[in-house]
Amino acid sequence: MRQGGGKRSSRDLMAAWPLTVSIWLLPSVGQAETALVAVAGNFAEVMEKIEADFERESPHGITVTVGSTGKLYAQIVQGAPFDVLLAADRRHPELLEGAGFAVPGARFTYATGRLVLWSADPDRIPGDGAALLRGGDVRRLSMANPELAPYGAAARETLRRIGVYQSLRERIVLGENVGQAYALVATGNADVGLVALSSVLSRQNEQPGSRWEVPENLHEPITQDAVLLIRAEDNSAARDLLAYLRRPEVRELMHGFGYGVN
Repeated sequence: MRQGGGKRSSRDLMAAWPLTVSIWLLPSVGQAETALVAVAGNFAEVMEKIEADFERESPHGITVTVGSTGKLYAQIVQGAPFDVLLAADRRHPELLEGAGFAVPGARFTYATGRLVLWSADPDRIPGDGAALLRGGDVRRLSMANPELAPYGAAARETLRRIGVYQSLRERIVLGENVGQAYALVATGNADVGLVALSSVLSRQNEQPGSRWEVPENLHEPITQDAVLLIRAEDNSAARDLLAYLRRPEVRELMHGFGYGVN
């Protein structure tokens, strides 16, 4: 459900039923609620699919706002009325939990992001992307802003571990989030970029190009956590969405979009 009023429910599904019983077997009682969901930019496309499926099966609705994790976090701290945060990292949800903005014990990892070096040119990255970066044959390298976006922090760490961050620093172009970093490559404003695998595998990507999947030992895991914000402690729509994200078929959907789902 996009903008508009919601419907309310008198049920507390999480408390009233064992976890082994699907909440979707319960009949709708009264009116459902609407949850305001802040979503990291890298997860926007898969969230669009999840939103449609959730609203088709549930009496509840959700309204989605997409942005960089850092900016969404700042908005929440400043009082933005979000009910759920689907972050691109673990640190910001932990900070919200520690500062009393999130419900204790409700945080969990919903996905793990994968970083790739990508070019729209199918011949640009023939094999070892690290060798390409070390060789200096890069005109412009796009990445997300490491001060705002976890994928950007992972990209910077990768460049440092490869030993090329300083040599390439003047050729780096920053996007506010990893989606913008991908767009810089797709539009030809950068010849290669450190972007999310989910962007490259996107159904909207008409340029498969060439890619090198960054070994996970070159950066800290891009652990993406979900958190229930304190204002939504009794919001059935928010709680049901978080339960929905744990369903096996939803996790399989995420995997198809390029995410790890341990």
